Amino acid sequence: MFDNLSERLERSFKILKGEGKITEINVAETLKDVRKALLDADVNYKVAKSFTDTVKQKALGQNVLTAVKPSQLMVKIVHDELAQLMGGETAEINLEGKPAVILMSGLQGSGKTTFTAKLARMLKTKRNKHPLLVACDVYRPAAIEQLKVLATEIGVPVYAELDSKDPVAIAQHAIQEAKAKSCDVVIVDTAGRLAVDEEMMNEIEAIKNGINPNEILFVVDSMTGQDAVNTAKEFNDRLDFTGVVLTKLDGDTRGGAALSIRTVVDKPIKFIGTGEKMEAIDQFHPERMADRILGMGDIVSLVERAQEQYDEEEAKRLQKKIQKNQFDFNDFLSQIQQIKKMGNLKDLASMIPGVGKAIKDIDMDDDAFKSIEAIIYSMTPEERTRPELLNGSRRQRIAKGSGTNIQEVNRLIKQFDQTRKMMKMMTGSKFAKMQGMMQGMQGLRR
Repeated sequence: MFDNLSERLERSFKILKGEGKITEINVAETLKDVRKALLDADVNYKVAKSFTDTVKQKALGQNVLTAVKPSQLMVKIVHDELAQLMGGETAEINLEGKPAVILMSGLQGSGKTTFTAKLARMLKTKRNKHPLLVACDVYRPAAIEQLKVLATEIGVPVYAELDSKDPVAIAQHAIQEAKAKSCDVVIVDTAGRLAVDEEMMNEIEAIKNGINPNEILFVVDSMTGQDAVNTAKEFNDRLDFTGVVLTKLDGDTRGGAALSIRTVVDKPIKFIGTGEKMEAIDQFHPERMADRILGMGDIVSLVERAQEQYDEEEAKRLQKKIQKNQFDFNDFLSQIQQIKKMGNLKDLASMIPGVGKAIKDIDMDDDAFKSIEAIIYSMTPEERTRPELLNGSRRQRIAKGSGTNIQEVNRLIKQFDQTRKMMKMMTGSKFAKMQGMMQGMQGLRR
């Protein structure tokens, strides 16, 4: 995500390195490069020009402090303006109403149905809500079936009327159903098309008028660049939507949509999708995204994802086992599962400051843990609990059973032993301190 833009901006700032002060000449040269980087990232031309004009005005008006280099000052100004360009402040979702009604809109293939389920899961797990999903794509039975499958996966009910072709009536009936079943959020998934057409816009406008939603979210595939921005404008002209959702930000996106859409439609980006898994959804934070674009990482989001998987009771149980040197392969497997739930590995690593650039050419597969899991699952329950039993013949059997080789099995057992020793060293005051920090950070989030 934004890899090319990040590289180009970094090269632009190098023009100012070694300069003693900011001048109109070196600023103009730097910003010419910045503007070209933005245009290459498929940012709207008018947005790119306005952005660089603002940065130039602010840069030339600054007195560079002795302790701050011109290049550092330029990075800060660009960072602040990038954050402002994407909305400045984090926009919250409106969940007022009994029930709160959220209408989803967007073209076919934008990831709208998948995001509908992701949002329902987020509201259920993080906001303690009881959502009801509504299948209003009356033209594609596959879309209704997809919504049902995803809803089953996240444990959320779906309202559908397979014999009806009236999406307005279906949505209205769903709201009544939600009231009867004490569901406090209704999320309406609507039909999409391959392109904007009058019939589609009339239909979704009728649904909007029929249910009076609290939120109208426009879901857009961020990989489509300026086409996404143009489509957003057409939808906004008819629906006056309340927020934007950018999907597929984990892909090879140039970032133009994320940087242009807020300015063009004057509506906030509220959520981003960062993968196929149901957990791969984040609230959009302009400041944090600016950090990531400029290669500063996003340690706050990384900590938040870790906190979501943090279980206080499990941590206490684990601490006792580590203190008694009883940490086993079942515990090791449990820790792997928690890391996997946090999201795409490369995306997680890129949140660590300075790491994103280092790993940009490294292929980090989501199945990186597959062989480790296969090896552990090939152990008997007793072997997982008592790793000291793993002699040569047992290791040979595990290698065959897991489809790996003896070297991989030996390597994993060695890594496990090293992990167990390290965790034993961290018990007592150090472990308690870490645990206290996690609890404290959770308190801050509340």
